[in-house]
Amino acid sequence: MDLTIKITRNETEHQVNLCGDIDAFTGPKVKEAIMTLVQTPNAAVIAVDLAQVEYMDSTGIGIFIAVMKACKQTDCAFVVQNLSPRVERLFRITGLYDLIAVRKGESE
Repeated sequence: MDLTIKITRNETEHQVNLCGDIDAFTGPKVKEAIMTLVQTPNAAVIAVDLAQVEYMDSTGIGIFIAVMKACKQTDCAFVVQNLSPRVERLFRITGLYDLIAVRKGESE
């Protein structure tokens, strides 16, 4: 399955909405899009919405770890939100749920 990326920007928070699967095929596109935002001057928060991601393999785990590390270096907050049940389970199993800030809804 393909993946679509929609980015919404305001002065300090960049919202990334992903729809589709995150795997070895789509992963580079996801990583490039998010890492570009991390390097944006004045980016205080990068928020990735995963509500429409039903499948993610180890490629996605690696991407989120890389983004988390990059955000720490640039003093930018990194959050994921609206995890689908399958992705939330993967985050819990791998320990990412405890390492990355998780918002339960868009307005939190």
